[in-house]
Amino acid sequence: MSVGRIEHPYFELGLNSFGEVATDGGRVLSDAETVRLLVEEARLAEAVGLNVFSVGEHYRDGHNDSAAPVLLAAIATATGHIGLGTSVTVLSTNDPVRLYHEFSTLDAVSDGRARIVLGRASATESFPLFGYDLADYERLFEEKLDLFLRLEREEQVTWSGTVRPPLTGQRLHPRMRPGGIPTWVGVGGSPDSVVRAARHGLPLMMAVIGGRPQRFARNVALYLKALERFGRSELPIGQHSLGLVADTDEEAVETWWSYWQPVVAALAAERGFYAPSRERYEAELENGALFVGSPDTVARKIARMARDLRLSRFDLKYDIMHLPRDVRARTIELLGREVAPRVRELLASDPVGS
Repeated sequence: MSVGRIEHPYFELGLNSFGEVATDGGRVLSDAETVRLLVEEARLAEAVGLNVFSVGEHYRDGHNDSAAPVLLAAIATATGHIGLGTSVTVLSTNDPVRLYHEFSTLDAVSDGRARIVLGRASATESFPLFGYDLADYERLFEEKLDLFLRLEREEQVTWSGTVRPPLTGQRLHPRMRPGGIPTWVGVGGSPDSVVRAARHGLPLMMAVIGGRPQRFARNVALYLKALERFGRSELPIGQHSLGLVADTDEEAVETWWSYWQPVVAALAAERGFYAPSRERYEAELENGALFVGSPDTVARKIARMARDLRLSRFDLKYDIMHLPRDVRARTIELLGREVAPRVRELLASDPVGS
């Protein structure tokens, strides 16, 4: 039974999943088994005290997050208070009206727990799948963001643009709560996206998946300056990064390497960046964007990033192709029961912005 929304401590910790296929005793789970596993993992995330469970949107082999609102609605019926959101919703290839209906329904089913991160897409499989032209990448996002926010913020909407048919005095049902659900803009480093988030008065979620996270401090400074220029109050900033928590540093480092390396090697061949070497991997662990280690190691790194980047939220992307389900569960347990309290303890002794 839902107990409605609850107020969380000022620093939120959550999980992101891309619906990546898991294994169990060496057996690769089916897509359907993986979907059901996500519901189970979200229930566990709530039980250990995490604040939010989010899923992405991808259209490639091994990923089962292509219908996030449906999956989140299933999770809503299995949980009572954890926030339910997206690590990214590819707004450019979604219809804002349909998206409003899906998330207003999710918000109703979950008793006010829905949230959403809107992005332009780093993986572009949805463009040909749904008949969109990559040449319209920027225009699609800008117009659809404008419409989606107006649908959230206004009772009746009259709108016209170039990317979909116009609306005249349209009022959608079921209605969202006044002002809409918490809506973030996801950015991968583009300064234009940072300024856009500030202009629309939306919190910023930074996808930091490689290299030194501190390089995003320039985007944080730009965002805060843009908020001030647009006459807006300071808004939350979040970070999404990959990682694994285990009982010891050695266990975490060796386990993540064995599953992360083949995934990144395949992406390197596809996208033309460096192939993962053990040396680069260890550098990412030490100073980069991989949050892999024992609870204390991961907590200290999250707290350091929170201070450096003025974060109020951190989401760990915990699943990666064929990672065993028991390893995934252990990460969730340790993140909620040991990492989250330790992060808040560290930040209480040396707060963000102090």
